[in-house]
Amino acid sequence: MSDERFLIVGLGNPGPRYAATRHNAGFFVLDELADRIGSGFKAHKGQADVAEGRLAGRPVVLAKPRTFMNTSGGPVAQVSRFFKIPVSQLLVVHDELDLPFGSLRLKRGGGEGGHNGLRSISSSLGAKDYVRVRFGIGRPPGRQDPADYVLREFAAAERKDLEYLIDRAADATEAVLADGLEAAQNKYHA
Repeated sequence: MSDERFLIVGLGNPGPRYAATRHNAGFFVLDELADRIGSGFKAHKGQADVAEGRLAGRPVVLAKPRTFMNTSGGPVAQVSRFFKIPVSQLLVVHDELDLPFGSLRLKRGGGEGGHNGLRSISSSLGAKDYVRVRFGIGRPPGRQDPADYVLREFAAAERKDLEYLIDRAADATEAVLADGLEAAQNKYHA
């Protein structure tokens, strides 16, 4: 069991313009996981940057698509095919508007809730039953357009807690590998 390789994908948008935005929460968590496995990201032919190593005693491939969020599915499908990793061993870390800032939820499958990155992945894989690590970024204030909100940087008050929250999301991702989804949910949904 412990030699089954897992693919952990972090969602975000490439390039400096988006580097610090809410939509890149998945990239932040993947950077932390890459530090933990002691590996840097390298360009992969599947339109993603990948890092390989062991996490929670399991072999993992970390991947950050180099395409924009709305077309993340192609690179995810290419990387999963290349490394022969089934959907059942895929974890996707992403920002989540429908959760308050700082909250974290883990789930397998379900709808995409308007998240275009997830929609693209589900469409490209022809499956939805992968694990999602949902990083709460909260709803936009007032009547601000959600599409505009996710492409803005975190507010100063949010940035104070960001490092801790990224660390916690990385811990939760590791817990899924170490103890399974249900145990991780029990620990991190409290």
